[in-house]
Amino acid sequence: MAELETKWYAEWFNTKYYHILYKDRDYKEAQLFMQNLVKNLRLAPNSKILDLACGKGRHSIYLHQLGFKVTGTDLSKNSIELAQKYEQPGLNFKVQDMSKALEEEFDAVFNLFTSFGYFEKEENNLNTIKAIKAELKPDGYGVIDFMNVKKVIQNLVPRNTKTVEGIKFHQERWIENNFIFKQIDFEDDGEKYSFTERVKALTLKDFQNYFDQAGIQLLNVFGDYHLHEFDEEKSDRLILIFQ
Repeated sequence: MAELETKWYAEWFNTKYYHILYKDRDYKEAQLFMQNLVKNLRLAPNSKILDLACGKGRHSIYLHQLGFKVTGTDLSKNSIELAQKYEQPGLNFKVQDMSKALEEEFDAVFNLFTSFGYFEKEENNLNTIKAIKAELKPDGYGVIDFMNVKKVIQNLVPRNTKTVEGIKFHQERWIENNFIFKQIDFEDDGEKYSFTERVKALTLKDFQNYFDQAGIQLLNVFGDYHLHEFDEEKSDRLILIFQ
């Protein structure tokens, strides 16, 4: 049971219900972020980008449309199979644990939309940072787009219900052992389901500690997808640019 709980993300992200619940994510906002990001990093056309924990590949697909060579990886076999339908020259997807480095170097490695901090074992968070470093060319850029933990905790909604495609998702949120939990209960076709998301409440200081241990230099910290300066009290995101 402990192993199943440790791998909650592998099970939950592999279900169709994960994609149903989060189907209303803002694609225009994601595209704006990608435009601002590649402009800020001054990535040359045909640069190689690794989209780490890519899900169904929405960022990867758009980055390829912008003229980059993109590899998307994710632990969810189901998500990767969906993404692979969009494969073409310069755009490919593969199943991969992000705490283990690919034997390939990239001009940029992106880890987007709070796709970090899932691991039960703390060392795997550091191993992921080390893997990103190993995957970067000497002058390459790493990017982690995480939530602003302080604002999330201050505005945490203990419970609510969201109806999508006729399914009532009952969501409950709480903080425990420096993790932010969300339990999701619902019923479909007479069968009951329950999943629990768990993300470590990592602050800028926590990431700086990882970077120090991995020998990585933090270059910039932004607070939203327009790349405004990070403000711990007000910013929606914690976006880290590093080498």
